[in-house]
Amino acid sequence: MKALVLFAHPCEESFGAALHNQIVTTLNDRGWDVDDCDLNAEGFQPVLTAEERRAYHDEPENCGPVQPYVDRLQTAEALIFSFPVWNFGYPAILKGFLDRVFLPGVSFKLVDGKVKPNLTHIRKLAAVTTYGGTRWRAFGAGDPPRKHFTRAVWHVTRPDKMRYLALYDMNRATQEQRSAFLGKVEQEMRTL
Repeated sequence: MKALVLFAHPCEESFGAALHNQIVTTLNDRGWDVDDCDLNAEGFQPVLTAEERRAYHDEPENCGPVQPYVDRLQTAEALIFSFPVWNFGYPAILKGFLDRVFLPGVSFKLVDGKVKPNLTHIRKLAAVTTYGGTRWRAFGAGDPPRKHFTRAVWHVTRPDKMRYLALYDMNRATQEQRSAFLGKVEQEMRTL
């Protein structure tokens, strides 16, 4: 199984980095071919330029500025996001990846104005994340990252298996709670 792991956290000492390392280690231990895409370390530029927006619907030319990332996405059979939730959203670098790489002709096709999935080779889909606030606080705000991932990303992939793993209330999480969540992530990556 070939997995693309999209990691979006700038700090290597963070709990998010520990989660990312657990994901990659577990998948490697399973014998998976892991493409570890650390967006910050790779210097991914998240800003959609005016030129890119103007050419957004021009397939396949729209892929030009991000072709290496498109190629990586198109060869993956599993897609795993690893990110913190900041201000009830994705980190800007991950949002920019979605804006710039999940293009018409890549992640979806427009057929009579309707979005048709185009990443159906992705058989396994997972997100591993942390929230500073409680589940109830995220729920009250509509939990945009969960909704986007489980609806929009799911829609363009239609995987056989999907997981959304979240540690809420990270700001008050104990070492035991963080360790338990790391264990849960390891177990889920073993059975994904």
